[in-house]
Amino acid sequence: MSIVSSYMVPHPPLIVSEVGEGKESEVFNTIHAYERVAQDIAKVKPDTIIISSPHAPLFSDYFYLSSGNRLEGSFEKFLAPEVSFSEINDVSLVEKIEELAKLENFPAGRVNEVLLDHGVMVPLYFIRKYLSDFKIVVVGLSFLPLIDNYKMGMIISKAVESLDRRAVFVASGDLSHKLQDYGPYGFVKEGPIYDEKIMNIMKNANFDKLINFDSVLMDKASECGHRSFLIMAGVFDGKKVLPKMISYQDVTGVGYGICSYNVKGKDKTKCFYQSYLDSLKKKIKKEEKDSSIYVQLARNTIIEYIKNHIVLEIPNNLPEDMLNKQSGVFVSIHKFGSLRGCIGTFLPTTDNIANEIIRNAISAATNDYRFPPIVLDELEWLEINVDILSEPKPVTNMGILDPKKYGLIVRNEEKSGLLLPDLDGVDTVEEQLRIAKKKAGILDSDEYEIEYFEVTRYN
Repeated sequence: MSIVSSYMVPHPPLIVSEVGEGKESEVFNTIHAYERVAQDIAKVKPDTIIISSPHAPLFSDYFYLSSGNRLEGSFEKFLAPEVSFSEINDVSLVEKIEELAKLENFPAGRVNEVLLDHGVMVPLYFIRKYLSDFKIVVVGLSFLPLIDNYKMGMIISKAVESLDRRAVFVASGDLSHKLQDYGPYGFVKEGPIYDEKIMNIMKNANFDKLINFDSVLMDKASECGHRSFLIMAGVFDGKKVLPKMISYQDVTGVGYGICSYNVKGKDKTKCFYQSYLDSLKKKIKKEEKDSSIYVQLARNTIIEYIKNHIVLEIPNNLPEDMLNKQSGVFVSIHKFGSLRGCIGTFLPTTDNIANEIIRNAISAATNDYRFPPIVLDELEWLEINVDILSEPKPVTNMGILDPKKYGLIVRNEEKSGLLLPDLDGVDTVEEQLRIAKKKAGILDSDEYEIEYFEVTRYN
Protein backbone atom coordinates (compact mmCIF):
# COMPACT_ATOMS: atom_id res chain seq x y z
CA MET A 1 0.00 0.00 0.00
CA SER A 2 1.00 3.66 -0.05
CA ILE A 3 -0.27 7.18 0.45
CA VAL A 4 -3.46 6.99 -1.59
CA SER A 5 -4.66 10.56 -1.24
CA SER A 6 -3.65 13.89 0.20
CA TYR A 7 -5.22 17.20 1.14
CA MET A 8 -4.11 20.81 1.38
CA VAL A 9 -6.05 22.43 4.24
CA PRO A 10 -5.90 25.57 6.42
CA HIS A 11 -6.02 25.59 10.21
CA PRO A 12 -7.82 28.65 11.61
CA PRO A 13 -9.15 27.77 15.09
CA LEU A 14 -12.09 30.03 14.23
CA ILE A 15 -13.69 27.23 12.20
CA VAL A 16 -13.97 25.01 15.27
CA SER A 17 -17.49 25.89 16.40
CA GLU A 18 -16.63 25.76 20.11
CA VAL A 19 -13.92 28.36 19.43
CA GLY A 20 -15.75 30.46 16.86
CA GLU A 21 -19.02 30.60 18.85
CA GLY A 22 -20.94 31.72 15.78
CA LYS A 23 -18.22 33.86 14.19
CA GLU A 24 -17.19 30.91 12.04
CA SER A 25 -20.14 31.62 9.76
CA GLU A 26 -18.05 34.18 7.85
CA VAL A 27 -15.88 31.34 6.52
CA PHE A 28 -18.73 28.94 5.83
CA ASN A 29 -17.30 27.94 2.43
CA THR A 30 -14.07 26.80 4.10
CA ILE A 31 -15.98 24.83 6.73
CA HIS A 32 -18.16 23.19 4.09
CA ALA A 33 -15.07 22.22 2.07
CA TYR A 34 -13.43 20.82 5.22
CA GLU A 35 -16.46 18.61 5.82
CA ARG A 36 -16.11 17.24 2.30
CA VAL A 37 -12.43 16.49 2.90
CA ALA A 38 -13.18 14.70 6.17
CA GLN A 39 -15.86 12.60 4.50
CA ASP A 40 -13.47 11.69 1.68
CA ILE A 41 -10.82 10.60 4.18
CA ALA A 42 -13.38 8.45 6.00
CA LYS A 43 -14.20 6.68 2.71
CA VAL A 44 -10.50 5.90 2.20
CA LYS A 45 -10.32 4.25 5.66
CA PRO A 46 -6.59 4.86 6.16
CA ASP A 47 -4.47 2.99 8.70
CA THR A 48 -2.55 6.20 9.35
CA ILE A 49 -3.07 9.91 8.76
CA ILE A 50 0.17 11.88 8.42
CA ILE A 51 -0.19 15.59 9.17
CA SER A 52 2.47 18.21 8.45
CA SER A 53 2.04 21.37 10.50
CA PRO A 54 3.82 24.75 10.57
CA HIS A 55 3.05 24.92 14.30
CA ALA A 56 4.73 21.65 15.25
CA PRO A 57 8.27 22.14 16.63
CA LEU A 58 10.13 24.09 13.95
CA PHE A 59 13.90 23.90 13.46
CA SER A 60 16.25 25.66 11.08
CA ASP A 61 18.05 22.44 10.13
CA TYR A 62 15.91 19.50 11.27
CA PHE A 63 12.49 17.89 10.71
CA TYR A 64 10.41 17.03 13.76
CA LEU A 65 8.59 13.70 14.01
CA SER A 66 6.02 12.96 16.72
CA SER A 67 7.31 11.07 19.75
CA GLY A 68 5.60 8.87 22.31
CA ASN A 69 2.72 6.42 22.12
CA ARG A 70 -0.04 8.95 22.77
CA LEU A 71 -0.34 12.46 21.34
CA GLU A 72 -2.44 14.78 23.47
CA GLY A 73 -3.82 18.26 22.92
CA SER A 74 -6.78 20.61 23.32
CA PHE A 75 -8.05 24.04 22.31
CA GLU A 76 -7.59 25.33 25.84
CA LYS A 77 -5.55 28.34 24.76
CA PHE A 78 -8.39 29.22 22.39
CA LEU A 79 -10.83 29.11 25.34
CA ALA A 80 -12.34 25.76 24.36
CA PRO A 81 -10.64 23.18 26.63
CA GLU A 82 -13.54 20.79 26.18
CA VAL A 83 -12.32 20.12 22.61
CA SER A 84 -9.47 17.72 23.26
CA PHE A 85 -7.62 14.91 21.51
CA SER A 86 -5.79 11.77 22.56
CA GLU A 87 -4.34 10.15 19.46
CA ILE A 88 -2.29 7.00 18.90
CA ASN A 89 1.10 7.77 17.38
CA ASP A 90 2.12 5.35 14.61
CA VAL A 91 5.46 4.60 16.26
CA SER A 92 6.45 1.92 13.75
CA LEU A 93 6.04 4.34 10.86
CA VAL A 94 7.96 7.07 12.71
CA GLU A 95 10.80 4.61 13.35
CA LYS A 96 10.88 3.64 9.67
CA ILE A 97 11.02 7.31 8.60
CA GLU A 98 13.90 7.84 11.04
CA GLU A 99 15.70 4.76 9.72
CA LEU A 100 15.43 5.86 6.09
CA ALA A 101 16.45 9.43 6.94
CA LYS A 102 19.53 8.17 8.76
CA LEU A 103 20.52 6.02 5.76
CA GLU A 104 20.44 9.16 3.59
CA ASN A 105 22.14 11.33 6.22
CA PHE A 106 18.97 13.41 6.25
CA PRO A 107 18.13 15.47 9.37
CA ALA A 108 14.81 14.11 10.64
CA GLY A 109 13.70 12.32 13.78
CA ARG A 110 11.78 12.27 17.02
CA VAL A 111 11.99 15.09 19.52
CA ASN A 112 10.71 15.16 23.11
CA GLU A 113 6.96 14.67 23.43
CA VAL A 114 4.96 17.85 22.89
CA LEU A 115 1.27 18.72 22.89
CA LEU A 116 -0.62 18.66 19.62
CA ASP A 117 -0.77 22.08 17.99
CA HIS A 118 -3.77 23.67 16.27
CA GLY A 119 -2.25 22.98 12.85
CA VAL A 120 -2.88 19.30 13.64
CA MET A 121 -6.01 19.59 15.77
CA VAL A 122 -8.10 21.63 13.33
CA PRO A 123 -7.94 18.89 10.65
CA LEU A 124 -8.49 16.22 13.32
CA TYR A 125 -11.58 18.07 14.58
CA PHE A 126 -13.30 17.51 11.24
CA ILE A 127 -11.86 14.06 10.51
CA ARG A 128 -12.97 12.74 13.90
CA LYS A 129 -16.60 13.48 13.01
CA TYR A 130 -16.51 10.73 10.38
CA LEU A 131 -13.66 8.38 11.26
CA SER A 132 -12.48 6.91 14.55
CA ASP A 133 -10.08 4.03 13.89
CA PHE A 134 -6.69 5.33 12.73
CA LYS A 135 -3.25 6.33 13.96
CA ILE A 136 -1.44 9.57 13.22
CA VAL A 137 2.07 10.86 12.60
CA VAL A 138 2.92 14.55 13.02
CA VAL A 139 5.66 16.10 10.89
CA GLY A 140 7.25 19.49 11.45
CA LEU A 141 8.68 21.80 8.80
CA SER A 142 12.22 23.11 8.49
CA PHE A 143 13.96 26.28 7.31
CA LEU A 144 16.34 24.12 5.33
CA PRO A 145 16.17 24.79 1.55
CA LEU A 146 12.77 24.26 -0.05
CA ILE A 147 14.02 21.18 -1.89
CA ASP A 148 14.80 19.51 1.46
CA ASN A 149 11.17 19.90 2.56
CA TYR A 150 10.20 18.19 -0.70
CA LYS A 151 12.70 15.40 -0.01
CA MET A 152 11.18 14.90 3.45
CA GLY A 153 7.96 13.95 1.70
CA MET A 154 9.80 11.46 -0.49
CA ILE A 155 11.27 9.75 2.59
CA ILE A 156 7.83 9.60 4.25
CA SER A 157 6.33 8.02 1.13
CA LYS A 158 9.08 5.40 0.97
CA ALA A 159 8.53 4.54 4.64
CA VAL A 160 4.78 4.14 4.15
CA GLU A 161 5.32 1.82 1.19
CA SER A 162 7.93 -0.29 2.97
CA LEU A 163 5.51 -0.94 5.87
CA ASP A 164 2.57 -1.57 3.53
CA ARG A 165 0.51 1.16 5.20
CA ARG A 166 -2.67 2.55 3.72
CA ALA A 167 -2.16 6.23 4.46
CA VAL A 168 -3.51 9.71 3.86
CA PHE A 169 -1.38 12.86 3.98
CA VAL A 170 -2.80 16.14 5.27
CA ALA A 171 -0.74 19.26 4.54
CA SER A 172 -1.90 21.83 7.07
CA GLY A 173 -1.11 25.46 6.33
CA ASP A 174 -2.63 28.88 5.75
CA LEU A 175 -1.62 31.09 2.84
CA SER A 176 -0.75 34.80 3.09
CA HIS A 177 -1.59 36.56 6.36
CA LYS A 178 -1.58 40.00 4.73
CA LEU A 179 -4.59 40.09 2.43
CA GLN A 180 -6.87 42.74 3.96
CA ASP A 181 -6.37 46.08 5.73
CA TYR A 182 -8.77 44.91 8.44
CA GLY A 183 -6.96 41.59 8.94
CA PRO A 184 -4.77 40.88 11.98
CA TYR A 185 -1.56 41.54 10.00
CA GLY A 186 -2.70 44.29 7.64
CA PHE A 187 -2.27 44.36 3.87
CA VAL A 188 0.70 44.22 1.51
CA LYS A 189 0.49 43.93 -2.25
CA GLU A 190 2.52 40.72 -2.17
CA GLY A 191 -0.23 38.96 -0.18
CA PRO A 192 -2.78 38.44 -2.96
CA ILE A 193 0.03 37.90 -5.48
CA TYR A 194 1.33 34.99 -3.42
CA ASP A 195 -2.13 33.48 -2.95
CA GLU A 196 -2.95 33.66 -6.64
CA LYS A 197 0.34 32.00 -7.58
CA ILE A 198 0.11 29.29 -4.95
CA MET A 199 -3.49 28.37 -5.74
CA ASN A 200 -2.67 28.12 -9.45
CA ILE A 201 0.18 25.77 -8.57
CA MET A 202 -1.82 23.65 -6.17
CA LYS A 203 -5.00 23.29 -8.21
CA ASN A 204 -2.92 22.03 -11.14
CA ALA A 205 -0.44 19.97 -9.08
CA ASN A 206 2.49 21.83 -10.66
CA PHE A 207 4.65 20.88 -7.70
CA ASP A 208 7.96 21.70 -9.41
CA LYS A 209 6.98 25.36 -9.17
CA LEU A 210 6.65 25.02 -5.40
CA ILE A 211 10.34 24.13 -5.27
CA ASN A 212 11.47 26.97 -7.52
CA PHE A 213 9.47 29.65 -5.74
CA ASP A 214 10.42 33.24 -4.97
CA SER A 215 11.52 33.21 -1.32
CA VAL A 216 11.25 37.01 -1.08
CA LEU A 217 7.59 36.84 -2.13
CA MET A 218 6.99 34.10 0.45
CA ASP A 219 8.51 36.24 3.18
CA LYS A 220 6.72 39.47 2.28
CA ALA A 221 3.37 37.70 2.02
CA SER A 222 3.83 36.19 5.50
CA GLU A 223 2.77 32.77 4.28
CA CYS A 224 2.34 29.89 6.66
CA GLY A 225 1.99 26.64 4.74
CA HIS A 226 4.40 26.66 1.80
CA ARG A 227 6.84 24.17 3.31
CA SER A 228 3.96 21.99 4.50
CA PHE A 229 2.68 21.82 0.93
CA LEU A 230 6.20 20.99 -0.24
CA ILE A 231 6.41 17.96 2.05
CA MET A 232 3.09 16.78 0.64
CA ALA A 233 4.35 17.38 -2.91
CA GLY A 234 7.40 15.22 -2.19
CA VAL A 235 5.09 12.37 -1.21
CA PHE A 236 3.91 12.36 -4.84
CA ASP A 237 7.33 12.48 -6.51
CA GLY A 238 7.24 10.24 -9.58
CA LYS A 239 3.50 9.75 -9.33
CA LYS A 240 0.56 10.94 -11.37
CA VAL A 241 -2.06 12.66 -9.25
CA LEU A 242 -5.53 13.98 -9.94
CA PRO A 243 -5.81 17.42 -8.30
CA LYS A 244 -9.04 19.15 -7.38
CA MET A 245 -9.46 22.63 -5.97
CA ILE A 246 -12.33 22.61 -3.47
CA SER A 247 -12.33 26.14 -2.05
CA TYR A 248 -10.42 29.37 -1.46
CA GLN A 249 -11.32 32.26 0.86
CA ASP A 250 -9.58 35.41 2.07
CA VAL A 251 -12.35 37.18 3.98
CA THR A 252 -10.48 37.29 7.32
CA GLY A 253 -7.28 38.75 5.89
CA VAL A 254 -5.68 35.29 5.81
CA GLY A 255 -5.82 32.97 2.80
CA TYR A 256 -7.50 29.58 3.24
CA GLY A 257 -7.08 27.09 0.39
CA ILE A 258 -8.38 23.52 0.22
CA CYS A 259 -7.39 21.03 -2.50
CA SER A 260 -7.46 17.25 -2.80
CA TYR A 261 -5.09 14.89 -4.61
CA ASN A 262 -5.64 11.26 -5.57
CA VAL A 263 -2.87 9.00 -6.83
CA LYS A 264 -3.39 7.60 -10.33
CA GLY A 265 -0.23 5.56 -10.83
CA LYS A 266 3.39 6.32 -11.68
CA ASP A 267 4.63 9.10 -13.95
CA LYS A 268 8.34 9.50 -14.77
CA THR A 269 7.76 13.09 -15.88
CA LYS A 270 6.81 13.98 -12.29
CA CYS A 271 10.21 13.13 -10.75
CA PHE A 272 10.68 16.74 -9.75
CA TYR A 273 13.44 16.09 -7.22
CA GLN A 274 15.81 14.59 -9.76
CA SER A 275 14.81 17.18 -12.36
CA TYR A 276 15.71 19.92 -9.90
CA LEU A 277 19.11 18.39 -9.19
CA ASP A 278 19.85 17.86 -12.88
CA SER A 279 18.92 21.45 -13.72
CA LEU A 280 20.95 22.84 -10.83
CA LYS A 281 23.99 20.76 -11.71
CA LYS A 282 23.87 22.07 -15.26
CA LYS A 283 23.57 25.65 -13.99
CA ILE A 284 26.50 25.27 -11.57
CA LYS A 285 28.71 23.72 -14.27
CA LYS A 286 28.01 26.69 -16.52
CA GLU A 287 28.72 29.12 -13.67
CA GLU A 288 32.01 27.36 -12.94
CA LYS A 289 33.01 27.65 -16.60
CA ASP A 290 32.03 31.33 -16.86
CA SER A 291 33.00 32.49 -13.38
CA SER A 292 35.45 35.31 -12.72
CA ILE A 293 38.99 34.71 -11.45
CA TYR A 294 37.83 35.98 -8.04
CA VAL A 295 35.15 33.29 -7.72
CA GLN A 296 37.45 30.62 -9.16
CA LEU A 297 39.95 31.41 -6.41
CA ALA A 298 37.23 31.21 -3.72
CA ARG A 299 35.85 27.93 -5.08
CA ASN A 300 39.27 26.29 -5.43
CA THR A 301 40.13 27.41 -1.91
CA ILE A 302 36.96 25.84 -0.47
CA ILE A 303 37.43 22.59 -2.42
CA GLU A 304 41.08 22.24 -1.37
CA TYR A 305 40.32 22.97 2.27
CA ILE A 306 37.29 20.69 2.58
CA LYS A 307 38.87 17.82 0.63
CA ASN A 308 42.43 17.95 1.96
CA HIS A 309 42.42 20.42 4.89
CA ILE A 310 45.04 22.45 3.06
CA VAL A 311 45.08 26.24 2.69
CA LEU A 312 45.47 26.99 -1.01
CA GLU A 313 48.63 28.82 -2.05
CA ILE A 314 48.17 31.90 -4.22
CA PRO A 315 48.18 30.79 -7.89
CA ASN A 316 50.63 32.30 -10.35
CA ASN A 317 48.07 33.41 -12.93
CA LEU A 318 46.26 36.10 -10.92
CA PRO A 319 45.92 39.69 -12.16
CA GLU A 320 48.12 42.38 -10.60
CA ASP A 321 45.18 44.02 -8.80
CA MET A 322 44.57 40.87 -6.76
CA LEU A 323 48.22 40.71 -5.73
CA ASN A 324 49.05 44.38 -5.17
CA LYS A 325 45.82 45.93 -3.86
CA GLN A 326 44.12 45.57 -0.49
CA SER A 327 40.38 45.63 0.12
CA GLY A 328 37.59 44.32 2.27
CA VAL A 329 36.10 41.13 0.83
CA PHE A 330 32.94 39.10 1.40
CA VAL A 331 32.58 35.49 0.23
CA SER A 332 29.00 34.18 0.04
CA ILE A 333 28.05 30.53 -0.45
CA HIS A 334 24.60 29.30 -1.43
CA LYS A 335 23.26 25.76 -1.69
CA PHE A 336 19.89 24.84 -3.22
CA GLY A 337 19.00 28.53 -3.36
CA SER A 338 19.59 29.17 0.36
CA LEU A 339 22.50 30.83 2.11
CA ARG A 340 25.05 28.26 3.29
CA GLY A 341 27.73 30.59 4.61
CA CYS A 342 28.89 34.20 4.37
CA ILE A 343 31.96 35.75 5.98
CA GLY A 344 33.71 38.98 5.13
CA THR A 345 35.84 41.92 6.16
CA PHE A 346 34.83 45.52 5.46
CA LEU A 347 38.48 46.62 5.78
CA PRO A 348 41.51 44.63 4.59
CA THR A 349 43.14 42.28 7.10
CA THR A 350 45.80 40.76 4.81
CA ASP A 351 48.42 42.07 2.40
CA ASN A 352 46.34 41.66 -0.78
CA ILE A 353 42.90 40.84 -2.20
CA ALA A 354 43.89 37.26 -3.10
CA ASN A 355 44.78 36.40 0.49
CA GLU A 356 41.64 38.16 1.69
CA ILE A 357 39.55 35.91 -0.57
CA ILE A 358 41.37 32.76 0.56
CA ARG A 359 40.96 33.56 4.25
CA ASN A 360 37.28 34.55 3.99
CA ALA A 361 36.37 31.65 1.70
CA ILE A 362 37.62 29.16 4.31
CA SER A 363 35.81 31.04 7.07
CA ALA A 364 32.55 31.17 5.10
CA ALA A 365 32.74 27.41 4.52
CA THR A 366 33.71 26.38 8.04
CA ASN A 367 33.24 29.18 10.60
CA ASP A 368 29.88 30.84 9.95
CA TYR A 369 28.18 30.31 13.33
CA ARG A 370 24.76 30.07 11.68
CA PHE A 371 25.62 26.86 9.82
CA PRO A 372 27.55 23.63 10.36
CA PRO A 373 30.83 23.36 8.40
CA ILE A 374 30.46 22.36 4.76
CA VAL A 375 31.21 18.68 4.12
CA LEU A 376 32.59 16.84 1.11
CA ASP A 377 29.33 15.74 -0.51
CA GLU A 378 28.03 19.32 -0.59
CA LEU A 379 30.82 20.70 -2.78
CA GLU A 380 29.17 19.98 -6.13
CA TRP A 381 26.05 21.96 -5.13
CA LEU A 382 27.69 25.19 -4.00
CA GLU A 383 27.14 28.52 -5.73
CA ILE A 384 29.69 31.15 -4.78
CA ASN A 385 30.09 34.88 -5.22
CA VAL A 386 32.72 37.35 -4.10
CA ASP A 387 32.16 40.99 -3.19
CA ILE A 388 35.07 43.46 -3.25
CA LEU A 389 34.31 46.48 -1.06
CA SER A 390 35.39 50.06 -1.56
CA GLU A 391 36.76 52.01 1.40
CA PRO A 392 33.85 53.09 3.65
CA LYS A 393 32.94 56.79 3.75
CA PRO A 394 30.93 58.66 6.41
CA VAL A 395 27.33 59.48 5.53
CA THR A 396 26.79 63.23 5.65
CA ASN A 397 23.52 63.25 3.68
CA MET A 398 21.03 60.39 3.94
CA GLY A 399 19.67 61.36 0.53
CA ILE A 400 22.67 59.87 -1.26
CA LEU A 401 21.97 56.37 0.05
CA ASP A 402 20.57 53.68 -2.23
CA PRO A 403 20.12 50.08 -0.92
CA LYS A 404 20.68 48.69 -4.41
CA LYS A 405 23.96 50.56 -4.92
CA TYR A 406 25.52 51.13 -1.50
CA GLY A 407 26.12 48.93 1.53
CA LEU A 408 25.89 50.33 5.05
CA ILE A 409 27.97 50.13 8.22
CA VAL A 410 26.54 51.40 11.51
CA ARG A 411 28.81 51.96 14.51
CA ASN A 412 28.26 52.69 18.18
CA GLU A 413 31.40 52.63 20.35
CA GLU A 414 32.58 49.00 19.95
CA LYS A 415 29.44 47.76 18.19
CA SER A 416 29.15 47.62 14.41
CA GLY A 417 26.86 46.07 11.86
CA LEU A 418 27.28 45.75 8.11
CA LEU A 419 24.80 45.07 5.34
CA LEU A 420 25.78 44.49 1.74
CA PRO A 421 23.85 46.25 -1.05
CA ASP A 422 21.38 44.76 -3.51
CA LEU A 423 19.97 42.09 -1.21
CA ASP A 424 16.69 40.34 -2.02
CA GLY A 425 13.83 41.88 -0.05
CA VAL A 426 15.78 44.95 1.09
CA ASP A 427 14.25 47.72 -1.01
CA THR A 428 14.49 50.84 1.16
CA VAL A 429 17.18 52.69 3.10
CA GLU A 430 15.01 52.42 6.22
CA GLU A 431 14.89 48.63 5.96
CA GLN A 432 18.63 48.47 5.23
CA LEU A 433 19.41 50.63 8.25
CA ARG A 434 17.04 48.65 10.51
CA ILE A 435 18.72 45.35 9.64
CA ALA A 436 22.25 46.76 10.02
CA LYS A 437 21.39 48.18 13.47
CA LYS A 438 19.82 44.89 14.52
CA LYS A 439 22.96 42.99 13.48
CA ALA A 440 25.03 45.38 15.58
CA GLY A 441 22.71 45.28 18.57
CA ILE A 442 22.16 49.03 18.33
CA LEU A 443 18.85 50.38 19.64
CA ASP A 444 16.84 53.20 18.05
CA SER A 445 17.56 55.30 21.13
CA ASP A 446 21.34 54.80 20.83
CA GLU A 447 23.65 57.23 19.10
CA TYR A 448 25.44 55.80 16.09
CA GLU A 449 27.39 56.73 12.99
CA ILE A 450 26.71 55.53 9.47
CA GLU A 451 29.21 54.77 6.72
CA TYR A 452 28.52 53.65 3.20
CA PHE A 453 30.51 51.72 0.63
CA GLU A 454 30.22 50.37 -2.88
CA VAL A 455 30.62 46.76 -3.90
CA THR A 456 31.93 45.10 -7.03
CA ARG A 457 30.22 41.72 -7.14
CA TYR A 458 31.78 38.79 -8.96
CA ASN A 459 29.88 35.62 -9.89
